[in-house]
Amino acid sequence: MTKEGDAFILTRMNLKQMTALACLPAMLSVAPAVDVVLSGGVALKSWEKLRGPNAHDNWWANFVRGATVRIDKLQKENPKAKIVWIVFRPAYINRGKEDGKDYIPMIREQASKRKVKLLFVDTAQQAYNAINKAGRGKDKITSFYYFGHSNAHAFMLDYSSDIIGASMHWMHEKDLAEKLNKTAFAPGADCWSYGCYTGNSMSAKWNQAVGVPLWGNTMFTRYQPVGWGELPEGGGKWVNGAD
Repeated sequence: MTKEGDAFILTRMNLKQMTALACLPAMLSVAPAVDVVLSGGVALKSWEKLRGPNAHDNWWANFVRGATVRIDKLQKENPKAKIVWIVFRPAYINRGKEDGKDYIPMIREQASKRKVKLLFVDTAQQAYNAINKAGRGKDKITSFYYFGHSNAHAFMLDYSSDIIGASMHWMHEKDLAEKLNKTAFAPGADCWSYGCYTGNSMSAKWNQAVGVPLWGNTMFTRYQPVGWGELPEGGGKWVNGAD
């Protein structure tokens, strides 16, 4: 082997090593992705009937089915997606007693069928904790979707379950900066609320507190589409709080 040949081989080796080292920081910076889905609670049908044509939640599973539609879409895109499904339990226990059915095993069955991690929570604080834990360490939340009742300022996890037309367990926009760990979310995380009126205030507050946009509608949301495997529709404009 000539000196020129030796130099050529060494140059090729150096280039390969330099390329590998250059790629290393990018490889290390890619955190494992976690998709989080949160299902709020369903209202009691007996109370909602008193609202006449404005009644909510004729079907107990609106927010459960909304979540499974999202999960199915995620798994179609990536069969290995790491998904955490958080469900507000007390409302489904209350509705189950009213309907004479046990909905908790039914929810577990849906999670088991899809092989996703299911977390039941009983308070808003537990919901915050579950979200923060999902994005702890190397794992980062790359998407967050909420299905449930809301107004312009809060996710209402138990609307019309314990008190007619009201909520005792809420995730309010004024608490987001204190209770949500913004480092749990990946930059550019895809966040959506399919509750009503989120886009009028909470979307902007979420963006300020978490550092990523939250898409929400300026009016009500309709859950009829979940019955045929589509995400809910919005009655107004979708905004993300970043505009």
